[in-house]
Formats: sequence, structure tokens, C-alpha cells
Amino acid sequence: MTAQLTREDTFAIATPARGERPVVADPGALGLGAFALTTFALSLSNAGLVPGAGAAVLSLALFYGGAAQLIAGVIEFVKGNVFGATAFTSYGAFWMAFWWLETHPDIAQAAGPAGLGAFLLGWTIFTLFMTVAALRTNGILIVTFTVLSAAFACLTIGAFSGSALIHALGGWLGLVTAFVAWYGSAATVINVTWGRQVLPVWAK
Repeated sequence: MTAQLTREDTFAIATPARGERPVVADPGALGLGAFALTTFALSLSNAGLVPGAGAAVLSLALFYGGAAQLIAGVIEFVKGNVFGATAFTSYGAFWMAFWWLETHPDIAQAAGPAGLGAFLLGWTIFTLFMTVAALRTNGILIVTFTVLSAAFACLTIGAFSGSALIHALGGWLGLVTAFVAWYGSAATVINVTWGRQVLPVWAK
């Protein structure tokens, strides 16, 4: 998900000459942007700031947080970026699974709080080991995955315990995650478009 700061990437010719390998754009800006906006909308509801955002997030969860991140993940596979491919594809699937649960109340009811807690616990574990991998990427991704791990942990504990306070704390941490991810998206697209580092990401 680290941008290649070259003007050639920004203004690549759509149809390469015969025998040349087509240029594949960095999907990091799309993936982080999709993750950020969907997380932002849901976290507004989880934090108790905008309760109606919980319903509005469903369309984002399917089309932007879900489908757009899956597209970004597939492109990362093509580019050979294991970290980006795993992250974007997985969290894209997370948002689609969230959409499915929210639009099928019979399934959510059958799962109950314990089932939702187990669902969130699995994503907490995944996010924790992705945080370890992120330590070799850049500062923005390190902060994003660290805070996201804390957010998932709070939401997991809130689901198992029924604590509205801990659930709300998970929402606030989700808001922080969203803004850091938005910065990463902005840095990727702005730096690549300008052909130089405008917004630092503190690469390792």
C-alpha cells in the first residue's frame, strides 16, 4: 500500500506498446479511502454520535467498504503486495459479511450477542497479526492497525459483556482509525499525482 512516487505512474499511457507490461496503478488510495469512509459511518453510530449512521452505512458496507476494497485487494495481488492484498481483500469481505448480518436479522438473532462477540474476536485476532506485519510498512499503517486492533477489542468486549460504555469506546477508536486511514489515502493519491512527497507517511 506504499505509493510509488513517480510521475510515470500518474500519467501512464492507457494502452502500452507491443511487448510492454501494462502499468498497474497503486490501489492503496482506493482501499484506504473505502475502509476509512465505511469505518467512519459505522463508528459514528457505535460512539452514539449519529445513531442513524448505522443504517446508512449498509450501502457503503456493500459497495465501497466491501466491493471497492476487494477490487483494491485483487490489484495488490497482481502487484505482488502480500500485505496489501491480504488487508484489502479481508476487510472488504468483513464489510460484506457485516452487510449480510445487518440485512438478515434472522441470522443476527440466531447468533445473539455471543455469536457477534465471537465474530468480532476473530477479526481482532486477524487485525493483531496484521499490526505486527504493518511494523515493516510505514508509520500511517502502523497507527491505523494499532488503533483498529484496540477498536475491535473494545467492540468484542462490548458484545460479550453487553457494556454500552465499552462499545461506545470502540466507536470512538473507530473514528480515530478512519481519520488516520483517510490521511493514508490522501497521502497516496496526492503524492503520486504530484510526483513527490507532499504528505509524509514515514516509511520504514
